[in-house]
Amino acid sequence: MTASKLYILDTNVLLHDPKCLHAFKEQDISIPMTVLEELDDIKDRKKNVSQEARYAIRAIDKILSEAQTPSQITKGVRIRIPGTDGQQEISLGKLSIFPDHELTMQRGFLPNQQNKDNQIINCALHLQSTNPHRKIILVTKDINMRLKALGAGLERVEDYRTDQLVSDLDLLPSGHEYIEGLFWEQVEEVKSYQVGSHTYHDVDRSLLPKAFPGQYIFDEGEEFAARVSSISDDKVTLLDLGNQHLMQQNCWGIEPINIFQAFAMHSVLDPSVDLAILNGAAGSGKTLIALACALEMVIEERRYNKIIVTRSTPPVAEDIGFLPGTEEEKMTPWLSSIHDNLEAMHEHDERPQSSVKYAIEKANIQFKSLNFIRGRSIQDAVLLIDEAQNLTPSQLKTIITRCGKGTKMICLGNLAQIDSNYLTALTSGLTYVVERFKPFEGACTVHLEGIFRSRLAEYAEEHL
Repeated sequence: MTASKLYILDTNVLLHDPKCLHAFKEQDISIPMTVLEELDDIKDRKKNVSQEARYAIRAIDKILSEAQTPSQITKGVRIRIPGTDGQQEISLGKLSIFPDHELTMQRGFLPNQQNKDNQIINCALHLQSTNPHRKIILVTKDINMRLKALGAGLERVEDYRTDQLVSDLDLLPSGHEYIEGLFWEQVEEVKSYQVGSHTYHDVDRSLLPKAFPGQYIFDEGEEFAARVSSISDDKVTLLDLGNQHLMQQNCWGIEPINIFQAFAMHSVLDPSVDLAILNGAAGSGKTLIALACALEMVIEERRYNKIIVTRSTPPVAEDIGFLPGTEEEKMTPWLSSIHDNLEAMHEHDERPQSSVKYAIEKANIQFKSLNFIRGRSIQDAVLLIDEAQNLTPSQLKTIITRCGKGTKMICLGNLAQIDSNYLTALTSGLTYVVERFKPFEGACTVHLEGIFRSRLAEYAEEHL
């Protein structure tokens, strides 16, 4: 029986989610030859998504390896998911490769056959005209390509949204909740108890119906501050922090300016938190706070042995080409924000450059490329991921699963500064991780509010 729908996948869909071939269930998938050529080019050249391109190629090859003849690849090979733990194999739709390079110009086709997008759209148009009994759907994350396809006469064009967990950024948890009035005046019944040096309060869940583990709570009285420790059917357990205590935190000479920075600092310093996610506008203090806390934990408290810093490396403007030197020397230009913040922390020292050099050596700060993070198991370290908004969900999953025993991960990002052509604020790996780790008690998300870099940066963030 022929599937009612045939999905034509654009290259950016396979790069965004290399596992997408299993997401279309019983419907068929066709991949134009042009897409395979683009994947082949990307796997060697575009380093920030080269691993995704190689994964996609291997996934396609694994499915098509069952074909006995070339004509079977054109007609389609059944996609199968092996069964686990005694379960039966799952059979999905068919995957085929369409030889779009053999298409000749037809009426209604887009001109300029050298343009890769036009070739993929023409492939979809051809399949639509030759398969009137089926729904032909082009799936792409390129908005302009969707507009071109619709304008050329393609009836169905869709974005790939299978891994989109929220439909609006306003639905993304900020990691903190503001209570109007005084919190304790709204509490009718509470059970308080001490565990070591920590004070906990059990309150009725109806007071905080939207609470989740790791969420910070504060009220307008500027005295009460707490973090949700755990949740049950009828109660919420709060860890009492105290506003004054939070604002008096000091790490490597850095103190919080507002309550949001205090929450961020607390989440990074807390040994029970394995993953601290700090997001916010440029100039809100994400990198400075994360780095100051990391130095405090490695040098002063000796809880960790080293600091590993990494980030994605898409250029903001034109690429400047290859860089000489070792891996760390190549990464230095990309991680200049770390040097800038180290210099800011030591600007009043008698010898600032010597202080920066001492901090880098004493804390064993290592700059690593994402390409070489894969496959490692990182032990007893602070792993700091800068510019996490430019990572795909699969890239962030790969990095998080590198964390071994005794390692804390700090994720920094700003969803307004995505440089990747394959991501939006809703499909960014940062958004994905924030939503996925919402129920996990070992993770905290803090959205930093306020910009302290300069009044120029603040005005630009608000008006540009």
